[in-house]
Amino acid sequence: EEEQEEEKEEEEEEKERRMGQRKKRIATAASAPIRICPCSLSPVSLSADVTYVLWMFLVSLAWNWNAWFIPVRWAFPYQTTENIYYWLLTDYLCDLIYILDITIFQPRLQFIRGGDIVTDKKETRKNYIKTKRFKFDVASLVPLELFYFLTGINPMLRLPRLLKINSFFEFNERLEAILTKAYIYRVIRTTTYLLYCLHCNTCLFYWYSALDGLGSTSWVYNGEGNSYIRCYYYAVKTLITIGGVPEPTTLFEMVFQLVNYFVGVFVFSIMIGQMRDVVGAATAAQTYYRSCVDNTIKYMSSYRIPRDVQNRVKTWYNYTWQSQGMLDEQELLVQLPDKMRLDIAIDVNYSIVSKVPLFQGCDRQMIFDMLKSLRSVVYLPGDYVCKKDEVGREMYIIKEGEVQVVGGPDGKTVFVTLRAGSVFGEISLLAVGGGNRRTANVVAHGFANLFILDKKDLNEILVHYPESKKLLRKKARLNKMALHIEHHYVEELSSNLTEIWTRRHPSMPAPRLFALLPAVATTTLLHLTLQHVAMATQGTCASRMKKWTA
Repeated sequence: EEEQEEEKEEEEEEKERRMGQRKKRIATAASAPIRICPCSLSPVSLSADVTYVLWMFLVSLAWNWNAWFIPVRWAFPYQTTENIYYWLLTDYLCDLIYILDITIFQPRLQFIRGGDIVTDKKETRKNYIKTKRFKFDVASLVPLELFYFLTGINPMLRLPRLLKINSFFEFNERLEAILTKAYIYRVIRTTTYLLYCLHCNTCLFYWYSALDGLGSTSWVYNGEGNSYIRCYYYAVKTLITIGGVPEPTTLFEMVFQLVNYFVGVFVFSIMIGQMRDVVGAATAAQTYYRSCVDNTIKYMSSYRIPRDVQNRVKTWYNYTWQSQGMLDEQELLVQLPDKMRLDIAIDVNYSIVSKVPLFQGCDRQMIFDMLKSLRSVVYLPGDYVCKKDEVGREMYIIKEGEVQVVGGPDGKTVFVTLRAGSVFGEISLLAVGGGNRRTANVVAHGFANLFILDKKDLNEILVHYPESKKLLRKKARLNKMALHIEHHYVEELSSNLTEIWTRRHPSMPAPRLFALLPAVATTTLLHLTLQHVAMATQGTCASRMKKWTA
């Protein structure tokens, strides 16, 4: 009770501390001036500064506007005197986004120097000016539009705007870092690359058709229908080399067609290779799972393992993959530093382990170290988690599912059902003298996912926490004494109940539940069993039994 009170006090203090920090942050935010742009932007935490990611999305939109519409306006007659002002307004709006990015956002981008994150605005500005990206950004804003007064409004004078392609690639990297299924975006991006190649080829084909004269030969565009759709159809047939293209008639048409074929072969093969890599990376875990299943089945077949065992192995693989999405969680965490593994283990397992009475009052850091040693194991319906009289060397914590404690002469009598959050086998961790013998069988009722803590791992941890080790040893001795006392009185209770029943009902055999009482090993099971005895033995026997229960 004292330990529980101390835990409650610690939880209340923690809540008060968090509330104080929250109020302090709110007060600081309320008193701080409102900024359109933050003082500095972090490139280290890719998902931390959402403002910068959103801004890079806007810059990427401006770059894509130039990349897609400059060749269209140059080749097709879509830019007319009636809509020229709308085109120019959008162009200059994109230029404004470029200028804001160069003058406000990029100079505030933090960088790492000697392992330290530099946040000073003067230092970040100097670092940006020294990079090649600054030179490309400035070159992208070269005002070639001044030649509009000489040549007219020619969209090709805006080609330097494409030099800001680094912003497009940076946005892709940051977006992939914050997406949970980044492979979907990679597939979309790779498909867009292919569409852009077809788009450029479409513009070139119409440009030559207009230069040579629409419908002048059987090879060029004849001017019928929607010009962009018709030319795009030609570009698809040419680059993907599916055939059905009219025969070229002039030297330029032949050269253009040959270049299209060569470029189409290389571009399309590169795109297919990238698509294969993206899909392969997305399905790598599932491929590994299928490989493990196939190799296991091949192994069992070569050794002529019984069919029912093979089916159970297949069921285990199938359920483990569907429930966890992986076969071994530790394989993913082994590459992380100890501190990150501990943070993940605390978020996943601490809420369950902290409720175990055996570890209440122990050093909190000891519990944190213990969390990293927990292993997740899946049991199928009917699998024995542990068997009676075997030496126990581990503790089990139920993560999902149910297990049943069974025993009796037939080994099928269910004493109690343990559900998610329950713990059993904890005494075995600290048993002295060769280990603790199991007193009952524990069987998985359905699919059960359990955390397992080995005795060896716990002993290695307790070397560094002598006070916690003493406390756990003390609790283990008390639990053993309680078990011995329970067994002693339960055996006496069993014999007394049988004697009373025989005296009261000489013609009826004693209930089998009386003989099962000595097999009960924990206080919970004893309490539940005595409740069943009270229901079975009514009248005077029940009143006496209640006294013995008390």
